Amino acid sequence: MPFNIYLVSCIPRRNYAQTRCSERDRMALLQFKKGLVDDYALLKSWRNTNTTQDCCKWRGVGCSNDTGQVIRLDLPAVWLQEVDQLIGLSGEIGSSLLSLNSLTYLDLSGNSFTRIPNFLGSLNSLQHLILSNIELTSPEIPYQLGNLSNLQTLDLSATSIVLKTTDWLSHLSSLKYLNLSYIDLSDSVGLLSNAIKLPSLVDLRLVNCLLPNNTAKSFFRSMTNLSDSFAVLDINSNYLPASEIYPWLFSFSSSLTDINLSDNELLGIIPEAFGMFKNLQTLDLTNNGLQGGIPVSFRNLGKIRELFLSGNNLNQDLPSFFSNLPQMSLQVLDLYGNQLSGSLPDFTTFTALKELYLGQNQLNGSFPQKFEKISNLSILDLADNSINGFLPNLSVFASLRELYFERNLLNGTLAEKLKPLSKLESLGASSNFFQGTISETHVANLSRLRYLDLSNNSLAIEIGSNWSATFQLETISLSSCKLGSSFPRWLKTQTNFSVLDISNTGISDSVPSWFWESLIPGIRYLNLSSNQIHGMIPDLDFISGNQPIIDMSSNNFSGNLPLFPLDIVTLKVNDNMLSGPISSLCNLTTLSLLDLSNNKLSGELPNCWNTLNNLAILNLEDNGFIGVVPESMGALEFVSMISIRGNSLTGELPASLRNCTSLLLLDLGENQLSGKIPEWLGESLSLLLVLSLQSNQFHGAIPTSLCKLEMIQILDLSVNNFSGSIPKCLNNITGMTMRDRGTLRSSFEYNAVGLVRTRLAVRARVVFKVLLQWKGRQSEYQNTLRLVVSLDLSSNRLTGEIPGEMTSLLGLIALNLSRNSLSGSIPEDIGRLGQLDFLDLSRNNLGGGIPTSLAQLSYLGFLDLSFNNLSGRIPKSTQLQSFNGSSYAGNSNLCGVPLLNVCPGDEPRSTNQDISEQESDDDRLDKGFIVSVVAGVAFGFWGFCGSLILKHSWRHAYFGFLNVIINSFLLRLELSFARLRRQTSP
Repeated sequence: MPFNIYLVSCIPRRNYAQTRCSERDRMALLQFKKGLVDDYALLKSWRNTNTTQDCCKWRGVGCSNDTGQVIRLDLPAVWLQEVDQLIGLSGEIGSSLLSLNSLTYLDLSGNSFTRIPNFLGSLNSLQHLILSNIELTSPEIPYQLGNLSNLQTLDLSATSIVLKTTDWLSHLSSLKYLNLSYIDLSDSVGLLSNAIKLPSLVDLRLVNCLLPNNTAKSFFRSMTNLSDSFAVLDINSNYLPASEIYPWLFSFSSSLTDINLSDNELLGIIPEAFGMFKNLQTLDLTNNGLQGGIPVSFRNLGKIRELFLSGNNLNQDLPSFFSNLPQMSLQVLDLYGNQLSGSLPDFTTFTALKELYLGQNQLNGSFPQKFEKISNLSILDLADNSINGFLPNLSVFASLRELYFERNLLNGTLAEKLKPLSKLESLGASSNFFQGTISETHVANLSRLRYLDLSNNSLAIEIGSNWSATFQLETISLSSCKLGSSFPRWLKTQTNFSVLDISNTGISDSVPSWFWESLIPGIRYLNLSSNQIHGMIPDLDFISGNQPIIDMSSNNFSGNLPLFPLDIVTLKVNDNMLSGPISSLCNLTTLSLLDLSNNKLSGELPNCWNTLNNLAILNLEDNGFIGVVPESMGALEFVSMISIRGNSLTGELPASLRNCTSLLLLDLGENQLSGKIPEWLGESLSLLLVLSLQSNQFHGAIPTSLCKLEMIQILDLSVNNFSGSIPKCLNNITGMTMRDRGTLRSSFEYNAVGLVRTRLAVRARVVFKVLLQWKGRQSEYQNTLRLVVSLDLSSNRLTGEIPGEMTSLLGLIALNLSRNSLSGSIPEDIGRLGQLDFLDLSRNNLGGGIPTSLAQLSYLGFLDLSFNNLSGRIPKSTQLQSFNGSSYAGNSNLCGVPLLNVCPGDEPRSTNQDISEQESDDDRLDKGFIVSVVAGVAFGFWGFCGSLILKHSWRHAYFGFLNVIINSFLLRLELSFARLRRQTSP
């Protein structure tokens, strides 16, 4: 059940005189306190001493100006920021409250009690009862509450109660405000029919109540019985269709002032009938799948102040959309996350507008050349569009507190435009094309600035080391800006930041001690990655409380691994020069992502992985670890990636790894592991997409249980001591038989943390690089990895024939069976593998002829059939003749181009010139082909994408298609260059 606390704003608070309370009331309150558990001393002022006898001065107590009697108890739980949690009272609600004869207001929300007592129904003077968000041991609601004939406010929202008998509701004849939000009403058959019998009802809130359609239908159609005073309706998050809402809703067009229908299933276009609500002040239709534009009738909503339409599919052009809105009253307009198009109109014509949200639409064009009026806007959000050109003169927006235009196409300078914005608190300008320099002069006037995101621009930040800061930033994001080679000394003036990203900013300095010392314990995100920072990282275990993310990858840090915060969730220090053991990590029990790859770490892997059971991604590759794979690593039941490639691990695979059933990637290559592949590997790790055991000392037969890895796309068992035959059941691997690829990602990325107090949503990303080896050359694939489907069984001791079933692996890009002792012939229908780029069958004992179907492999970029016992003519095709003779060498009975061996009946070639000329032609063909492809793609790409830049809707429609095509091209081009290098190498 969602967690919410509602404040009833319609209840006036009087200035109660500090009159001495009566003895009767004081003793009743002290008796009430005895039944409560007050772990946080919230009622410490409630004491019976000479100095504290006036209960009207006690916390949460309000007394009448006239009589001094207690008329108000305001005791909700409070949010304690220091511990980041709600603290409150618990225990029993004591019957001594009955002695408070004049009590009109009781708020116990957010606390924990055993039950709601029956006697509350005897508090005859009670007008306002707030019992929201209470955790109850006994969930029954007493029917005696129906006796509260003077009750005007009843709030039971988000309280753990069960409402089945609700006849008592109809007796609350004075009730104006009813809130039953976040209570399961799916079985409350009589509730809704009783609610409509409340003649004084003004405000009804039924948020996320699981209202069943059949009950809602009868209820809402009877709501016309409500009085003309009915003004506020909130039924959001009930997923009701328009047919259950619209028919009765429009009958209240004269009374309703606030309507919240968000997160339902209205769908379709917005009805014109909404224009009949002459008194409407707030309308929320967020997340309803609405389409089209705004009806012309909305111009009639002369009192509308807030209009929320975010998260729909509205696709009108923005100038037309704005022309159908009233300009004098609207204060908040939220159109975030639609498909609105067109250029930005002059929104200063909305004279009352204070908040405008246009982010994540399809807006293009530039800002208006001129704004007609001075704007009262305090928040302007234009992020995630395609707005281009220069920023306008922002002096007309001097009231702005928050300004966001991230991820657009804006260019020019930014610095001078900031000067007039003296009230600015948040600035998001990342991922544009801004240039120029920002100095202390440009930001000196921004004394209220707390949030600054300039990342991914070509901006140079030049602030002097002696600058006296006029602001204290909480979020600093300057990734990919130019900060200079020295560590920015001006950061010394910033002592309150909890988010800092200065990655890829050109720093080639050591981190000064004052920086580490200035880090506040509550830091949430620290990113120094992709610089050339050197020196040692000090212990950072003093940071705690906010589950921080720390990324210092791709630098030159050295020394031992320091102590990190105990509650850290993401730690990336890969690609540095750190050394020593890693046993200090055993206490980091909240870690979700750990990347220590490509360092100089050493020693045995600690056997404490059972304490890191939240780990999802583990990358320890390319270090100097020794010893065995620890048994405790099998306790990582949620881990999706384990890579320990490139170390010196020994021993067998621990059986405990079978418990890592969420694994998508397991890379143990380039170690000294031994033993047989256990049967459980294929049976328990059924989700594997990548399995690499290459360059180890495994032996025995390849188990048929590996055929149960139906989703696998990369299987590398090369350079081991496997023997026996190739399993025929490999055709059961669906991940290799499918022509349509894309399951495998080139990186493992997940939402590491949502920084809710900022606009940053940090996504932790670990790139997985696959080393694929052909002809003794290792090639690393990263960006095009998801397009690779590879089976590598090379450099083992395999015998027998190549199974014909392997020709069913239609998705294969690479097949390497070289350096074994395979016999028999090449399967006749090998040409079915139409996606093959790499085929290496060299150094086996294969005989017979080369199948003619091989000529059908039009994508083939690498072929090696050398050193076998093949015979007969090489089939004629442009593809097969394009390879040089080394691809067929060592087969003495093989003849035909490109070999010198002439087949019977062919004309002899007397010199090597023909071969040389052919190879030269091949070189020119390949080079010319690559150059022409690059040029063609360049012209075609910019011609096509230029159109897409101008037409935003096209870009969205073709984005996925282009992504696949470009990635495929990159892969093909990479392979072509590799082939060209081989042919031109000596």
